[in-house]
Amino acid sequence: MTADATAVPEADWDRAVALVRAADTVALACHVTPDGDALGSMLGFGLALRAAGKHVVASFGDRGFTVPRLLRFLPGQDLLVEPAAYPAEPSLMMTFDASTMDRLGLLAPNAGKAAELVVVDHHVSNTRFGSLHLVDPGAASTTMLVERLAGRLGLTVDRDVATCLYAGLVTDTGSFRYSATTPAAHAMAGRLIAAGLDPDAIARELWDRSPFAYLRVLGAALDRVTLEPAGAGGRGLVWTYLTRADRARHGLPYDEVEGVIDVIRRVDEAEVAVVLKEDDEGGWNVSTRSKGAVDVARACTALGGGGHPCAAGFSSTLSPEETMASLRPLLTPDAA
Repeated sequence: MTADATAVPEADWDRAVALVRAADTVALACHVTPDGDALGSMLGFGLALRAAGKHVVASFGDRGFTVPRLLRFLPGQDLLVEPAAYPAEPSLMMTFDASTMDRLGLLAPNAGKAAELVVVDHHVSNTRFGSLHLVDPGAASTTMLVERLAGRLGLTVDRDVATCLYAGLVTDTGSFRYSATTPAAHAMAGRLIAAGLDPDAIARELWDRSPFAYLRVLGAALDRVTLEPAGAGGRGLVWTYLTRADRARHGLPYDEVEGVIDVIRRVDEAEVAVVLKEDDEGGWNVSTRSKGAVDVARACTALGGGGHPCAAGFSSTLSPEETMASLRPLLTPDAA
């Protein structure tokens, strides 16, 4: 599916514009454990609104409320407040890159009490949990929808805004390597670079930095990696897991292990790659990747998660072995 502005009805764009223009305060939220698209779309839109004179508050519903180290270069973090300081009953709340209410974490009750809840997202698994939905599964990133909305509002996309939006765009397209990459995505990148951002500096922050401890923990994941040639309907399954003890042994924060899946997914013999990561509270976050023959979003949605056909995830309270036992039967190739 290609990005198409008509995926969102014109009347919905018009209503979103009217709501933002009429609001004195706009409360923004993105999903828990934010990635580049979630945080980039929220902060980019927040910066553009503030420059236009709006009062903006932004947050995400994690108990620890810590911006991942890889994203601390993003401008606009002075907009952020802890969940406890977020408006309890916002007049206008906007969510970014969250496919379900549950993905808002501690801010889900706030969203439930918002007078208007505008959901901005590009996940095909989005449950339409708001009062207005700017949802386009054909968009390569949520930041693409933010750019469209900013344009309709007449907001300025300066260097800082562009940096946030570009971070989301390159994160969700894998630096324009994933199947979600479209001509529209490349065109947007050109507009953002023209605003003065430094693509080389952004790439270094996102992909070319890690603490030495990451290599130690990656080694633990590789030591226990398993290849199942008969998995994923005979297309091959490769998987591994990381415990909080692995991380604690080397003093590595949870947000530093997101990239492990990108190493595991390279295996030639497997169509699907899975990495299970234990968080600090003992729960498991499961990341899945497909090379195109298996819709992992369908599998993850069945287990309470969601995502895209080639990249999705879910959470589990079961052991890695029990979690994989639930996931394996769902990893079936799409019909030709």
